[in-house]
Amino acid sequence: MKKLVLFICGTLIIMGCREYKKDMVISYDQQPVGVQNIAYKWGEMALIATARDTEKFKPRPTITSRYLGLIFVSVFDAWSRYDEKAIPVYLTGVDRRPIEEQNLKNKEIAISYAAYRTMNEYYYSDTVLLKNFMKKLGLDPSNETLDPNTPEGIGNLAAKAIIEARKGDGSNQYGEEPGSNGEPYFNYVGYEPVNSADENVDPNRWQPKYFSDGNGGRYAPGCLTPFWDKVSPIAIKSADQFRPGPPPLMGSEQLENELKEVVEMQANLTDYQKALVEFMRDGPQSVQQAGHWLSFAQEISKRDSHTLDDDVKMYFYNQVVAMDAFIASWDAKMFYDFARPYALVHKYYGNQKITAWGGEGKGMIEMKGNAWRPYSPEVFLCPPFPSYVSGHSTISGGCAEALKIWTGSDEFGATATLVSGAMTEPNNLGDTVTLHFPTFTEAAEMAGLSRVLGGYHIQADNVAGLELGRNVAREAWSFYEEHIGNH
Repeated sequence: MKKLVLFICGTLIIMGCREYKKDMVISYDQQPVGVQNIAYKWGEMALIATARDTEKFKPRPTITSRYLGLIFVSVFDAWSRYDEKAIPVYLTGVDRRPIEEQNLKNKEIAISYAAYRTMNEYYYSDTVLLKNFMKKLGLDPSNETLDPNTPEGIGNLAAKAIIEARKGDGSNQYGEEPGSNGEPYFNYVGYEPVNSADENVDPNRWQPKYFSDGNGGRYAPGCLTPFWDKVSPIAIKSADQFRPGPPPLMGSEQLENELKEVVEMQANLTDYQKALVEFMRDGPQSVQQAGHWLSFAQEISKRDSHTLDDDVKMYFYNQVVAMDAFIASWDAKMFYDFARPYALVHKYYGNQKITAWGGEGKGMIEMKGNAWRPYSPEVFLCPPFPSYVSGHSTISGGCAEALKIWTGSDEFGATATLVSGAMTEPNNLGDTVTLHFPTFTEAAEMAGLSRVLGGYHIQADNVAGLELGRNVAREAWSFYEEHIGNH
């Protein structure tokens, strides 16, 4: 089996596994920076657990974004009790520790227990992995003290506070919503698409599509978390605070032109563009969009030699934006319930002959418009939920803006090297391609464009999504400033 090797700012990622260094016992001789600081290491552990969660439960980007958001809020809350002015989000009733206790050792212990307990709750299938990681840090994973006078107790209390506060937040994590019968993430809003996988009665609305089950059969996945617009955001006022205007509908010149663009783009995909589509799609062992931007944030930690304080604050802001951006994105998706190009191209082009990707092993061929499909493997042809706005664009627009605001510069400088086609048509590999992301803004725009190139979205989905994400990031900045004590 081929493995895909990615280099992001010098970081080696081998698809199928994420590795962490084993020399992780805490040292207090000097202020660790970059990959050596404990916040960075917990970021790495969060990515490992996220990748394993994706492998176990399949991609569920909304759920992943909430896990990561709450993990890093918990870390921030624990850290805040050892900072001179930071204000926790959920950890109430625990006093700030005296100045003589506001040292690196106590911060490291507190955030480790907060991260460990929170991740145990959300990534419960990885308790052994997490327990071993705590031991590598020289910490006792069985210490469940809630003593607010100790860093261990503060970390445990921070995790406990956020877990309890977010029960009943609309995510239905515990199957607690009425009618769920205890089934986690059950569709408690009763959403059903107006179109079935076999019949499209309203082409403006989302239509499920058949995927291969990998065993010779097929199935049409239902809408992923159609209730996610009901989840309580952290930093924005409401899910619909920045809801964009409507998408272009059937019969409009804009939709006709944008569908034509999608068809022509696919017919002329270069190896570079294929690589971009695959990198942003994020493949097996995916960390989803929130994790992707956490990984990008970690590159900034390495580049700028961040301390623990730096990373705690940056991850907090970055992942709150990702979580809230998903909620805002789902608000638009479920409000407009808009169709994807997969169905729209079939309607517009019908029996007309076009050049398009024929599937694995077929390359670009001539076909009827009603046989068109995205540039994706049979087992995951298209995201199973409405298109407008693009989630990739929203989260990328938001997280890029957040990193730009937080660092005070748009400069990024990341690269990623991969073999074109490896994740989509492994028997028809293209050239080895290096993607360059000179700025955060360009990285976000490349992420958004990749979704049009791949055939998952039209430009309207992308443009509105990028702007929605940026609005979320700007709103969340005020929330961030308040909680670090700058207001």
